[in-house]
Amino acid sequence: MHSLQHDITVGNGRRTMRIACKILALYVGIWSLAFTASAQPTAPPGLRSVEPIVVGEVNWTDGFWAQRLQTCREKTIPAMWEIMRGTQYKPYLEHFRIAAGLAEGRYRGASFNDGDFYKWMEAVCSLQAVDNDHNWERRLDEIITIIGKAQRNDGYIHTPVLIANRNGDDSVQPFGDRFNFEMYNMGHLMTAACVHHQVTGKNSLLRIAQRAADFLDDAYRNPTPEQAGHAICPSHYMGLLDLYRTTGEARYLDLAKRLVKMRDLTVDGGDDNQDRMPFTQQTEAVGHAVRATYLYAGIADLYAETGDDALWSSLEKIWQNVVHQKMYITGGCGALHDGASPDGSKNQREITRVHQAFGRNYQLPNTTAHNETCANIGNVLWNWRMFLASGDPKHIDVLELALYNSVLSGVDLDGTNFFYTNPLRQSDTAPVALRWAGGRKPFVTSFCCPPNLARTIAGVGQYAYGKSDDTVWVNLYGSNTLDTHLTNSGHVRIEQTTDYPWNGRIQITVAECQNQPLSLKLRIPAWTTTATLEIDGVPTEAPLTPGSYVSLERVWSPGTVIELDFAMPARLIESHPLVEETRNHVAVKRGPIIYCLESVDLPDDTSLAELRVPKNAELIPRFEPELLDGVTVLDAELSLKQSGPWRNQLYREFNPTPSTPVAVQLIPYFAWANRGKSEMSVWLPLD
Repeated sequence: MHSLQHDITVGNGRRTMRIACKILALYVGIWSLAFTASAQPTAPPGLRSVEPIVVGEVNWTDGFWAQRLQTCREKTIPAMWEIMRGTQYKPYLEHFRIAAGLAEGRYRGASFNDGDFYKWMEAVCSLQAVDNDHNWERRLDEIITIIGKAQRNDGYIHTPVLIANRNGDDSVQPFGDRFNFEMYNMGHLMTAACVHHQVTGKNSLLRIAQRAADFLDDAYRNPTPEQAGHAICPSHYMGLLDLYRTTGEARYLDLAKRLVKMRDLTVDGGDDNQDRMPFTQQTEAVGHAVRATYLYAGIADLYAETGDDALWSSLEKIWQNVVHQKMYITGGCGALHDGASPDGSKNQREITRVHQAFGRNYQLPNTTAHNETCANIGNVLWNWRMFLASGDPKHIDVLELALYNSVLSGVDLDGTNFFYTNPLRQSDTAPVALRWAGGRKPFVTSFCCPPNLARTIAGVGQYAYGKSDDTVWVNLYGSNTLDTHLTNSGHVRIEQTTDYPWNGRIQITVAECQNQPLSLKLRIPAWTTTATLEIDGVPTEAPLTPGSYVSLERVWSPGTVIELDFAMPARLIESHPLVEETRNHVAVKRGPIIYCLESVDLPDDTSLAELRVPKNAELIPRFEPELLDGVTVLDAELSLKQSGPWRNQLYREFNPTPSTPVAVQLIPYFAWANRGKSEMSVWLPLD
């Protein structure tokens, strides 16, 4: 069997899909695999400033992200498949088999397990876009057949309800419990189906997703206040808009508008689900951080199609609140395991319990930080859609920060063990016993984060670039190739070579282009202090302002080489004085990477809690190829101040103690907890 690559421009030409069309072949023995790359209409152009590239147009060739995609492909996806196809932990695929009548059993597990299985499928599809494996293709076909058999004739699909009904319990009905995550599951089905269609050209999963969306369209034709609460962790806004853009069916856009507006009907809402007040009245991030960031991402997606200024006004205010008052230095979101919101309100009747949630402004504890991996991924999803809508580089700055730090910290370097929470300090003497403590694990009952990580890493290429009619936007740096088509500038192939994020030097080659004007917008990260840029060895006079894009516009010649160099000093960072827990503390950042101190790197009999950072500390970068799969560490000399034991005391008289210099190395935060049990801290007190 062989394949042909076709560039098929659909709709009005603003979106271009690369579809790999398999040619039927007959070998010894007769077998067939039939599918059609149907040229479905795409939606008319929305109001986005930037269009996303097509999945598979970026191929990571070397370095940081190539390494992580290899781990995802070779270890994460197979290990997750072993968990999800079996029943040792909780059933995933088996639930669909039971719902389809292919097996017997009951539902066991969280009600959002269907959605997590769809995430894993999306990850497989994204990897297939670059490196097609016929075994995974066949496996996906088999899985989709089972899911199709499980789906009800009216399009409803949610295995907890379907299994209960099949087992004779008709009291369990669709949308009988707002915390049953039906919308969440169907939203991830829609997104996975659109990626599957884009990668393979097949309609099998897309048809299932469309039938599910059509069911929602009928069920929520005239929403009631009772229905309004069914928007827990609303992936379905993004899913419906993915479906709209893929199929061109305006009813999916209309349904997304209706479901967002439906939130305003909620009667007994609260901050945990962000429905205490209408969205357009909200000005700060509250409640469950995954639900919040998914909501904000979906609203940003809707704004990009409608241009509703009221939506954007709230989004921008909430974004400012998160970035300047509620986000961790790692890009993590959700300070609290548990709390109440609005905390301290005069109107105590409106206060409700929140969990895994944003706290008050500047409430950013370290040891007890929640920072669920899914919330940090939600921060990426939200900022990506804010960028597409606005073209503002500040959103890529936040996306990059979260991606390299609080997202990647969620998985170990082997790709098979996962954090649910991502604290900024780990201590053997933690003040409270916490849920999810005890290091990374291959499985936790709330298994939403691992497949979310898998699909994020597998699809990270989509964030590297954006495009518009005659422009390529270069957002993230790493060794890769981009092969795409622009409406006005035609076919473009770009090659990046760099050791980023360990080094700020980047070489970009315009490998192929047409004899047409082409603009390259290169992001100058906000974290850099200075930058230089040369084109074929000649310095450019274009302004290189941190936190902006530099625009290079010309008719390019194939083979033109652009060289960027970002200054990447290691710097001490302090927090706003209202962040009480980190007063007189500093963190260390180099480029997009946040660093931490881990006890495994300390001399014997040295306590992490007794180390201080001199104000003039020199931080010396050193690349260690054999450490933690290859990282740049920072060598430093800190001060050791032994304070003696606290003997059942809350307070005691202060007695100054002398300092002793101690040589240490700091490692990237994302790589901690890969060398056995240890203590760790991002923030360290000043000497």
